[in-house]
Amino acid sequence: MQRPEWIIGVDVGGTFTDLYAFERASGQLALHKRPSTPDNPAVAILEGLRELAGKARFDPATVGVLAHGTTVATNALIQRTGAPVAVVTTRNFRDLLEIGRQIRPRLYDLKADQPPPLAAREHRFEVDERVGADGRAVTPLDADSVAAAVEAVRDSGAEACAVCFLFSYLNADHERAVGASLAAALPDLSISLSSDVQPEFREYERFSTTLLNAYLQPLLNRYMRHLQSELASLAPDARVGINQSSGGLMSPERAREFPVRTALSGPAAGAMGAISTARKAGRGNIITLDMGGTSADVTLIRDYQVSTTFDREVAGFPVRLPMVDIHTVGAGGGSVAWFDRDGLMKVGPKSAGAVPGPACYGHGGTEPTVTDANAVLGRLSERGLLGGTMTLDTEASRRVIAPVAEGLGFTPERTAQGMLDIVTANMVRAIRAISVERGHDPRDFALMPFGGAGPLHANACAKALGIREIVVPYSPGILCAEGLLVADLSENLVRGQRFRLDDAAGARIAALAEDMMAEAEAWWAHEEVAADRRSLQAVVDMRYASQNYELRVPIETDGLTLRPPEVDALRDAFFAAHDQAYGFHNPEDPVDVVAVRLTAIGRLPSPGMPSAAADATTTPTPVEVRDVWFFDPDPVRTSVYDRATFAAGTVIEGPAVIDQFDATTLVFPGDVARVDDALNILMEIAQ
Repeated sequence: MQRPEWIIGVDVGGTFTDLYAFERASGQLALHKRPSTPDNPAVAILEGLRELAGKARFDPATVGVLAHGTTVATNALIQRTGAPVAVVTTRNFRDLLEIGRQIRPRLYDLKADQPPPLAAREHRFEVDERVGADGRAVTPLDADSVAAAVEAVRDSGAEACAVCFLFSYLNADHERAVGASLAAALPDLSISLSSDVQPEFREYERFSTTLLNAYLQPLLNRYMRHLQSELASLAPDARVGINQSSGGLMSPERAREFPVRTALSGPAAGAMGAISTARKAGRGNIITLDMGGTSADVTLIRDYQVSTTFDREVAGFPVRLPMVDIHTVGAGGGSVAWFDRDGLMKVGPKSAGAVPGPACYGHGGTEPTVTDANAVLGRLSERGLLGGTMTLDTEASRRVIAPVAEGLGFTPERTAQGMLDIVTANMVRAIRAISVERGHDPRDFALMPFGGAGPLHANACAKALGIREIVVPYSPGILCAEGLLVADLSENLVRGQRFRLDDAAGARIAALAEDMMAEAEAWWAHEEVAADRRSLQAVVDMRYASQNYELRVPIETDGLTLRPPEVDALRDAFFAAHDQAYGFHNPEDPVDVVAVRLTAIGRLPSPGMPSAAADATTTPTPVEVRDVWFFDPDPVRTSVYDRATFAAGTVIEGPAVIDQFDATTLVFPGDVARVDDALNILMEIAQ
């Protein structure tokens, strides 16, 4: 008999830690949520795994894969809790991290400053060396200045060091020599070389990304070692994968080396889960709304593909690495209502978080939150969340909203509706930023809400945008954890080199790709990826010679081989991308290649389709009928259903409340919800 092997996705959020488990042999699914432990996220992961194993009745020792999305790096940057860090750089360039690009962080705020660099000026050390723009050494690396810099790093007390030289992405010899000297003299020092972290041009962004990586290395190293050591006794055969901001998994060893790659790993997992759900539902164009306890993340999926960005800010610091293109706004279930100096009510970005959380959770919350507003409006069942294991105190919600209502002169219900209107407006602005402002009509897309609070607010967002269909996944509150199981192993490689798109360009692109293929082969071997599970994706960064920013043009691969692309076809593809981005192209202007990117992929087994419960039916019976406030000032008698009783083909006409273990879905009056073969809810919105 085949030994059971469970694969588990774990997403650590600000309020809850979600677990999605799949057993390969039987196809059994198991879901679990538990409160996060912000002081040590590993505690919630390990306790959640034990609780899940008890609920689903399996031995944790049968876990074969554990994929993990982590917020440790992001929280460390926000809270400035990383390691003491130093920088070694080219002579006369230690102030680059403060000079930046000499632009204000907020255009209309004359007093706003960029966050101070993570390495103080006295901990940024210079050496005599210089590589030119052609990759050749202009000034040889001076051994005496290197020795002095090594001693200065030692005296600074730094636990990590970023080595950032000019044009090292073309010639990394000097950086590697300094890195070797640091490692020999200071074996406990974490070292990040910019030629390893981000080997591309734009020195400010490269320096910043490398410094962030060094700042996070000791922290992620301790966290990963602790998690792996604890898992070794609980699930000794589990292979751990850490999600990257680009949406693929990497090994813990790789995460310790490049922790900055995990900065947006949780939201990226949600995008991967959304694509998987979209395929099952047959909806290629999706706008996602991932609303959790602290924030809402939105992204746009077109033809089952999510766009990738290479220029983001994390906690105010520029990061240049491949990341899923996600727009975040401070709108979550824990977002707090407050009055500004102008006397107007605002909602968010301040959040009650996991501790104490909304008042209705009964953990000491004293401020009115979005979740409290939903409780007052009857949209949340008093039986509670997480299958009734987390009861809700609606009267506590009324108590914290009462002072706000008194200040506005409204009833508690009208006040709660106003709070939800404000948080909806915040999320609609975010959706417009990734759709309308980029030339996409949101009416051409379906809205996919997930996260614990997403399905509660989807209708209002859809109506504001003219979206006519909502797709609610089978397990919306745990979709990020599910996304970790459908993600593949991946390694992003890049060669930055600027040259004209001429007759010789095809051969130069192929040569750069061949150089990266050696790295890809080594990575596949290290990750033990079987030959039949290997694949490649290739992209060329291109721009007009007079432009300052580039567009990414995919090129086809022949299996695991990238042949020299036809220059005319590549030029036409660039013109098409330029048309889509800017609405025009000029066939006469010269075009430059700026970089060639290769993504090596190791495909992993994915969970199958969920199956309905044995007692599921197409004519489910309501578990109760209660008053719920929707748009009108008066309540509506509303049927409440348990989603676990829904079989494929079920049709529910609004108004209705659909409860499930991990989320609550609202079907407004006039809306119609249908359950498809994958047990997703497809909701038609009355306009």
